[in-house]
Amino acid sequence: MPLLNDDFIQTSHAGSLPRTPELIAANEARTFADDGFTLLSTPEFEQQLAGAVDDVVARQAAAGISQPNDGEFGKAMTSAVDYGAWWSYSFQRVAGLTLTDENIFSQQPVRSSPGDVRLTSFPDRRDWVRFHDAYTDPTSGISTGSGATAFPSTTGPLRYVGQQQVASDASNLRRALDAAGITDGFLTALSPGSGARVANHHYATDEEHVWAWAEVLREEYRAIIDAGLILQIDDPSIAENWDQISPEPSVEDYRAFTRIRVEALNHAIRGLPEDRIRFHLCWGSWHGPHTTDIELKHIVDLMLDINAGGYSFEAGNVRHEHEWTVWGDVAVPDGKVLIPGVVSHATNVVEHPDLVAQRIGRFAQAVGRERVIASTDCGLGGRIHPQIAWAKLETLSEGARRATQQLWG
Repeated sequence: MPLLNDDFIQTSHAGSLPRTPELIAANEARTFADDGFTLLSTPEFEQQLAGAVDDVVARQAAAGISQPNDGEFGKAMTSAVDYGAWWSYSFQRVAGLTLTDENIFSQQPVRSSPGDVRLTSFPDRRDWVRFHDAYTDPTSGISTGSGATAFPSTTGPLRYVGQQQVASDASNLRRALDAAGITDGFLTALSPGSGARVANHHYATDEEHVWAWAEVLREEYRAIIDAGLILQIDDPSIAENWDQISPEPSVEDYRAFTRIRVEALNHAIRGLPEDRIRFHLCWGSWHGPHTTDIELKHIVDLMLDINAGGYSFEAGNVRHEHEWTVWGDVAVPDGKVLIPGVVSHATNVVEHPDLVAQRIGRFAQAVGRERVIASTDCGLGGRIHPQIAWAKLETLSEGARRATQQLWG
């Protein structure tokens, strides 16, 4: 099974890496299609993108990352949709979306009764309300990622139209991996639950909307795996939606709400090889207080119900580091691996490699050394300075080397 370790702690990360100034400038120079949010490409841009992927894979290899990716460079942010490339890229690969006056930052709360758990707008997050003064103070250093100026809504039947883009992503990464002498790399893709967080003006229910996204994204999932790459499914909606529901739901109601998203995702990956799939969960990557996050113990079994071979989650974040103890009480299915974050995107402090090794050792003790891949909490691109991001990957690799020496001798 490619995800399992043989005699050392493998290293990876959650996906996004710092883009070069040249790639950012080239992306900003692109023009939009008539829909207002789909970026048009040129042969010159595609050539520059391919070269940037070659470079970022080589740099990951030099930093000691054994399971790299393309840095999500094929999902470059746009000036119109800049909440995050991990999410907004999908808008350009799915038909049935249209720019409307409503978006995830302005839509009104719609939860009507107990048991009717639905999402409210991002500014109404409980933490954002509780720390309103801090979030609205430009000198606080808090980043919400809420600077988007345009978001599409679902206004018609959803249909996948990103075949050319995902093929380009896969081709660029495969070539770069081969050049670096690396067998396995991963590409990230959006989850159905996260895709369905755009406003819905077409499907009769929230559940129908989620399942429509599952059918659409299955095509992207299959393309990544058929290209011989590892698929990572990004899904902060499993944990992050908790803070986006107001008033606070019961844990039972939230689990029922989340179960729909788990079932839809399993439908989307049905028949695909589990040992080529990893799932990434986080509580939201913005730099700000997270005092209302749901606890891992309430959703860990739901995460493990997802038919993936590996599970990536935040374990270096100071709000969640203590939750490594949960794994002492959880039976991780045979053949599955944990991909805990052992360095954090949420601080400029570069972790000491001995701390990284200690964090790795906790999980190795809980589930076995061969079932741990050391990673980052979330993507590093756009969240910390590039120089710091690469220093964190280097300390991640050194910490994994020290943990390997301790665990294997």
